[in-house]
Amino acid sequence: MGKVYASIDGRLREFLLRQPVFFVATAPSGPDGHVNVSPKGGRGCLAVLDEHRVAYLDYTGSGAETIAHLRENGRITLMTCAFEGPPKIVRLHGRGRVAVPESTGFAELVRAFPAPPAHGLRAVIEVTVDRISDSCGYQVPLMAYEGDRDLLTRWADRKTDDDLAEYRRTRNAQSIDGLPALVD
Repeated sequence: MGKVYASIDGRLREFLLRQPVFFVATAPSGPDGHVNVSPKGGRGCLAVLDEHRVAYLDYTGSGAETIAHLRENGRITLMTCAFEGPPKIVRLHGRGRVAVPESTGFAELVRAFPAPPAHGLRAVIEVTVDRISDSCGYQVPLMAYEGDRDLLTRWADRKTDDDLAEYRRTRNAQSIDGLPALVD
């Protein structure tokens, strides 16, 4: 039977930070539009800021659905699964905020991460969590963690700041549903 938690306590914090991958779900308002689920990961990509706030590093990528949805309605769910050890799933439901490098508080959020990238970071997503729950995870397969991929970091390192800005301007300006995402 699943459990609902009042806050992110020490055990939950340890569990969340131990998982090398998590999933982010968002959706636009109303009955139309696409629900988006994105895998995120890499050790050190997620930070627990306090008992009701988490944040994760958002790298330049092919889409900007999460950013567009958060700007429209703020709704977000993060889900982690134990692929090793005892079975467990934890979901964090809440309201998200997009902090881009020009945003107030961006530098403070980045300091919450042990080794943020020098290049290619497009935003930090901060989530104020209003519901924390777990479930058994009995159906989640056991898988071995081999390590983080460095392909996105290497791709970004080959780009100049202007190249990355142009990429974001042309490929991350709106969601697949036409919602504004990264706009000037």
